[in-house]
Amino acid sequence: MPDLNALWISVRATFDEWLRTRWSDLQFADARTALLVFAVLLSVTGFVFLVRMLLGRRAGRTHVPLPALLPLMRRSPLTMTRHLPLVLFLAGIPFFAVALAQPLTGFTREEVSYPGRRIAILVDASTSMVMQFKSDMKRQGTATYFTAVAAAERFIERRKDGPYRDIVALIQFGNEAYVVTPFTTDYENIQLSIRLISDPREWGRFADWGTTIVEGIDQGVQLFKAFDFINASGNLMIVFTDGRDSELNRQNRPLDNLVAEARTWKVPVHMMRTAYDRREGEVQQDKIWRGVVERTGGRFYAAYDDESINRAITEIDRLTPGRIQTREYSVKRPRYAGYTLVAVGMWLTAALLKLSFGVFRTFP
Repeated sequence: MPDLNALWISVRATFDEWLRTRWSDLQFADARTALLVFAVLLSVTGFVFLVRMLLGRRAGRTHVPLPALLPLMRRSPLTMTRHLPLVLFLAGIPFFAVALAQPLTGFTREEVSYPGRRIAILVDASTSMVMQFKSDMKRQGTATYFTAVAAAERFIERRKDGPYRDIVALIQFGNEAYVVTPFTTDYENIQLSIRLISDPREWGRFADWGTTIVEGIDQGVQLFKAFDFINASGNLMIVFTDGRDSELNRQNRPLDNLVAEARTWKVPVHMMRTAYDRREGEVQQDKIWRGVVERTGGRFYAAYDDESINRAITEIDRLTPGRIQTREYSVKRPRYAGYTLVAVGMWLTAALLKLSFGVFRTFP
């Protein structure tokens, strides 16, 4: 058991020291005396307040005289409107409390519409693309391949800087076609993929050196099918190639069937044929591929220098405004902004009424 006498001595000494530091002009010989004085003062104070409360209410001293009100004067039903600022303030508190709780929606699905197109970009990486193409837009090398890749990147930059939110895919083809990047809304991802395939070492690792443009187009159609875009509007393919390919069949499947399929599903194919200083008709296959792409609803562009490439990019961009409808999913989307807006709106309205109109400053 603790020593109660020693504890009491310690408490008394502490209290006595506290009193001495607070009221140095008073001297207490004993802490008990100080406690007694404190209790008496508190009792006297309470007694005075009680007496004033019981005896202090006298007419003329504690009351304000008012003139008599005529019985015919009725209270206006609009007098309660003076409490409107207070009501608005109190009504905003629950909304703000909900906002502080940071409400979230667990899972949402929305049907949204954006300006843009679903675009599959096809780049020819075959052996014939090693031919020289003098251009200022490419970063490295003199081959036509690097010019084609630079033209594709410039087209993406133009779409990115515009009002569009395209869904873009990147395909590289030779004898076979390969999906480099599937459909995505991330322009930077597509630009990164284009820079990746523009690296000379990466191009050197590309094994399919032949040119089969039909393979690339068919791969693009299959990609639209895989993403269930085939029945949607706003689909488009752009082929960057030198056009030096006369193969019009794919695994015993005639090109006419592929063209009819693309036209039926409304997937126009634009082709930018890149061959330095070769205008339209100066490449043997130009006539073939012009007819093919025009049957799909697309256009054929003979690009023979930087100016013709820029013209083609500008026209393709102009011809593909479009609008796409897509389905967006989100998990744990914050919803506090609406509640915060309601609460702040109520409080600002209350403050405006209180500061602008005198009737709202009367009380009670």
